Amino acid sequence: MQKTTDRRWLPLNALRAFEGVAKHGSFTAAANALLISQSALSRHVIALERLTGVQLFDRRPHALTLTKAGQHLLPAVAKSFDRLEYALDDIRNEGAPLQRTLRVQMPPSFAVQLAVPILQDFRRDSAGVDIDLISPYGVGPPLGDVDVAVVYSKPTVTDLVSDLLWPVRLSILCHPNIAASHRGKDLASFIEANEIVHVRIADLPRHHVWTQLARQEGLKGVNIERGLVFDTAVLAVQYALSGQGIALVDTNLFAEHINAGRLVKPFPATLDDGYGYYLTTHPEGLSDTAISLFRSWLIRRFGPREAATPAPAVQLAVSNE
Repeated sequence: MQKTTDRRWLPLNALRAFEGVAKHGSFTAAANALLISQSALSRHVIALERLTGVQLFDRRPHALTLTKAGQHLLPAVAKSFDRLEYALDDIRNEGAPLQRTLRVQMPPSFAVQLAVPILQDFRRDSAGVDIDLISPYGVGPPLGDVDVAVVYSKPTVTDLVSDLLWPVRLSILCHPNIAASHRGKDLASFIEANEIVHVRIADLPRHHVWTQLARQEGLKGVNIERGLVFDTAVLAVQYALSGQGIALVDTNLFAEHINAGRLVKPFPATLDDGYGYYLTTHPEGLSDTAISLFRSWLIRRFGPREAATPAPAVQLAVSNE
């Protein structure tokens, strides 16, 4: 026998009030937005806190913040109301042109190098779907309030639908002039003779990937802890494009520069440190027309990919292996 779900206890008005206060960060602003009195709004939130048995807001004289429980509840409430809104809109606008705004999260370098230049293609092919693009720094799972996300991460077990676009493989890239001026040097000498450019990865040492490469290639005594540190790979590569420094970055991400000869890969050494670019969405998002369109478009455009073939302009001595 199928179990029935009793939803009579769900306090929809209280949940709506909670979301409003969390969104606006103020009882007064939320009351104005929801067109109810501040006292009524406060009663709804207090009722929800009594129902859950925990405090959802940390109330201070000049600050209102979510508690840990409130932070846990908010994404579920916001997503649920969003899904209700989308479903009602679909029913109300059945047969009418699609009108939808997607919240899309992408790492800054992925967005700048690959997505932003071609987003107009998606909008042309999918009229009525607008994009709010969010580009936070860091690695790991997406923010809680996005519809679709591309994340730079190691494989993790989550409740999200996840598709690997490509595994990241890092190679040394530099300006052709740098490669030409060091022709004939081995990998260790090449690194020692040039400024190292690092890309910051959250919670890891500044020289993490260079250390891994040095260990993999058996480079002993090479100082890789020096050089500049940038927040994103796109900034590191921009520095390399100016003719300064050597960057250890994903060749797929910068295939345009490689294929055009603006950057070269002077050594064949490649580092696979377990990271990849993953496309994620919530399972319920698969039935959302706009999300499904955008997800399919991203998979067609970006996954799976072969590593970019380096420009053959300059090839130095093989690395120490």
